Amino acid sequence: MFGDNFFKKVENKTNVNKNTILDLAKKLQNNTKDEKTIREVIHNLSELTGKEVSKEKEEKIVEAILKDKVPNNVDKMF
Repeated sequence: MFGDNFFKKVENKTNVNKNTILDLAKKLQNNTKDEKTIREVIHNLSELTGKEVSKEKEEKIVEAILKDKVPNNVDKMF
């Protein structure tokens, strides 16, 4: 779905490598409706990137994922 160019862009912006991204994606893929897993992935990404996610933003992300409101063209964000 995503090419190496996408992963290079993400890695350059976040310092998170391709394997870590894929591991987190697999975790979410198997549990997209599990709120606990979604929050765990958000916290992992926050730690990996060194960027704090406020409780308010976390709630919005969780809600968007649970309600299937995540854009299909995520690759365009990078």
